[in-house]
Amino acid sequence: MIYIWFAAAGIIAGLCAGLFGVGGGMVIVPALIWILAAYGMPTDIVPHVAVGTALATIILTSISSMSAHHKRGGVRWEIFKNMAKGLVLGSLVGAWIATLIDGAVLQAILGGGAVLVAIKMLFFPNQERPGVPPPPPYQQGLAGIIIGILSAIFGIGGGSLTVPYLSQNGVPMRQAVGTSAACGLPIAIAGALGFIWFGHRGGAVEDMDGLIGFVHIGAFITISILSFIMAKVGAKLAHALPAQTLKRAFGVLLMIVGVQLIVSGL
Repeated sequence: MIYIWFAAAGIIAGLCAGLFGVGGGMVIVPALIWILAAYGMPTDIVPHVAVGTALATIILTSISSMSAHHKRGGVRWEIFKNMAKGLVLGSLVGAWIATLIDGAVLQAILGGGAVLVAIKMLFFPNQERPGVPPPPPYQQGLAGIIIGILSAIFGIGGGSLTVPYLSQNGVPMRQAVGTSAACGLPIAIAGALGFIWFGHRGGAVEDMDGLIGFVHIGAFITISILSFIMAKVGAKLAHALPAQTLKRAFGVLLMIVGVQLIVSGL
């Protein structure tokens, strides 16, 4: 039965990624917290497993999205190269920080992140600043470290942070989205490996079936496959449905989810 819920989470995450351009992590993390807790996983590690597994699922979707944007010339590879090392370092540090945080506190932090993303979606759309030169490479690297840390803690691919950063620094919106999709790959790989490594070192999950560190393998496989498929469906629906209305509705839903996570985590 648990795999039916994993499948539902993957379907919804994929649809949301295609419809709204948000990373599936914002859907997958709360869903996994509820699913894993309902099926008896110790509450002190549920948020860590949810985040680690969400990061692992983003690997496949990032590759798909990155290749699609690359074919359309939407990836600024020079910016990606400048940010990639920082993203990897930041994601490893973020995974380490997350594993040091108490499970209930981490859940409340995750809820706060969901609320902030909801507020941004509802009230602060991304804005372009054409003609502004991109920051120098070292600043892009520093931005990568910060984005990597926050993305690994919240279990997201970084799009909510990378797209605004790039668009505010002179990168056209389509290239900002495409470059952000590419940046999601090093975040996901490094973050997932970090949660696997630090989960093993902590010893809290050694006797639990289905886990490698803080990554649930069954959830990872199920959600990855279905979100990969449904992201394409969501992208097609985005051209046929009132996207702005749906985006506002999703923002409200994310707000409710975030508040619930905060309340139950405190």
